Amino acid sequence: MPFLIEILIVLVIAGLVLWAIQQFPLDATIARIIRVVVVVFVCIYLLYTLVGFLPAGGFPAFPHR
Repeated sequence: MPFLIEILIVLVIAGLVLWAIQQFPLDATIARIIRVVVVVFVCIYLLYTLVGFLPAGGFPAFPHR
C-alpha cells in the first residue's frame, strides 16, 4: 500500500506544479518547456516504478576512485 501512496503523492505534486505554471504569467515558450519537463519526468518515474524500466539498483553507480 505505501507503494501506491508514493505514486499518488508524486502525481499530485506534478499536477500542482502544472497548475501553478498556468497561474503565473510566464512567457508561453518557457511555460511549455517547464510543462514538457514535468511530464517527461513523471513518465520516466512511472516507467521506473511500475515496469522496472531501469535496473533494480536504479541508475548505474560510478566507481569510486
